Amino acid sequence: MSQDIHHNEETEHHLELRNLTLDDYDDVKELMDKVYANVGGAWPFKNYKAQVTTFPEGQICIEDKGKVVAFAISVIVDYDQFDDKHTYDEITGDAYLTTHDPNGDVLYGVEVIVCPDYRGLRLGRRLYEARKELCRNLNLQSIMAGGRIPNYGKHSHEMTPYEYIEAVKSKDIYDPILTFQLSNGFEVKQILKAYLPEDEASRGYATLLQWHNIYYEPGNPRLFGGKKSNARIGCIQWQMRYFENVEELLQQVEYFVDALSDYGCDVALFPEFFNAPLMGLSESQESIDAIWHLASYTDEILTAVSHLAVSYNITIIAGSMPVVEDEELYNVSYMCRRDGTIDSQYKIHPTPHEKKDWIMKGGNALNVFDTDFGKIGILICYDVEFPELARIQSEQEMQILFVPFWTDTKNGYLRVRRCAQARAIENECYVAIAGSVGNLPKVDNVDIQYGQTAVFSPSDFSFPHDAIVSETTPNTEMTLIVDLDLDKLTKLQNEGSVRNYLDRRRDLYRVQWIGDK
Repeated sequence: MSQDIHHNEETEHHLELRNLTLDDYDDVKELMDKVYANVGGAWPFKNYKAQVTTFPEGQICIEDKGKVVAFAISVIVDYDQFDDKHTYDEITGDAYLTTHDPNGDVLYGVEVIVCPDYRGLRLGRRLYEARKELCRNLNLQSIMAGGRIPNYGKHSHEMTPYEYIEAVKSKDIYDPILTFQLSNGFEVKQILKAYLPEDEASRGYATLLQWHNIYYEPGNPRLFGGKKSNARIGCIQWQMRYFENVEELLQQVEYFVDALSDYGCDVALFPEFFNAPLMGLSESQESIDAIWHLASYTDEILTAVSHLAVSYNITIIAGSMPVVEDEELYNVSYMCRRDGTIDSQYKIHPTPHEKKDWIMKGGNALNVFDTDFGKIGILICYDVEFPELARIQSEQEMQILFVPFWTDTKNGYLRVRRCAQARAIENECYVAIAGSVGNLPKVDNVDIQYGQTAVFSPSDFSFPHDAIVSETTPNTEMTLIVDLDLDKLTKLQNEGSVRNYLDRRRDLYRVQWIGDK
């Protein structure tokens, strides 16, 4: 008798639970056209592409022998930005998932469809259980969804939507969707009117359903030192002057740090190459020798500025300074936090002058920094003229962009200013620019300055009418102190006249960082 066991028999089903891919669209379209034949049929591919690419982990399907027979679409939202009376189009971004917020607190059910031929296999329950698992693993507070009540049309002449829902709860009436959702642990929170106006069977009504994640672990509230909703920033419009030594320069730095600290500023922003006067101490008359000589002071200045940040309890963005690494010259902005830690942002794009006369190299990393006054980015002067950089930073929820700059002429300054204003509007963030003024007769290639320090905002009703929070008098040494309301940015992104972040067509285009970081 043979001991071999053969498993070649063809089984009726071979089910697999997995994430949807773009290649599944034909199957998804076929299902939607079949289920929603009377209400418009399937989404266009551009909607489906946006869903899968925006939040791939949240799009789940069940395939049978390679064919999708059931699927569920979800999105993470910050539910506080939507009230309970929302519509389907509002909370799903017209099914493009432009409302997706990776830092949100609720997993919202966009769609669940099961092929009619498979409805006896409880595939819907599998999808709901997968959603619950996803909600728990992402530590989200709950799952919410708007549910159709397709049998209500048969009873609308004799009962209100509320009475219908109560009858379904008591099992006096069967509704294919609501009965299923109630049996899977969902509770009816609200009745939604005109949720899907085209849904004649439900007479446009829907239920707002909620499933609570009992394993949700909210962050412990901090009694002090928590997240701030306002930031006070100080910008220094720095007068270039001759210094005999580095001690004199640091004395001037401390003067401004002391003044801004007295006014309770969270951060002090210095201009690009604020230490350039020390180039005049170089024995060589050659520009390249002078900038390398300037780099020799960077470690000493950085140590001193970090000490000032701690002792005056203020974060200092030390403009930028030249740095030599592996025999290559870079332009680096250092952020010295008041807790003693230091971070850096290298200038990505040296100007033609910096590359030609100083043989300067560009950095290859772009950062967004967490601070005790918000999420910030730093772009040094010329870098702000490349919109891709700020776009990438904004995708990491940057709230304030700091731009230390040095420009010699007004047209050079206006390039920085205009681009900074554009970055504020495009990315719905604040942008602070700080430059230097005055003359340095003894320093070749850095002998004249033109500057006007300013803080820009997005352009909408909650902000100044000209999108300029404040600005200095041009070419005069002074400080600029402004208070920034960070909560306004969140409101703008969700309720603004225009919503650049939410309305961005991620199904058509994106900006992607392909460098080291």
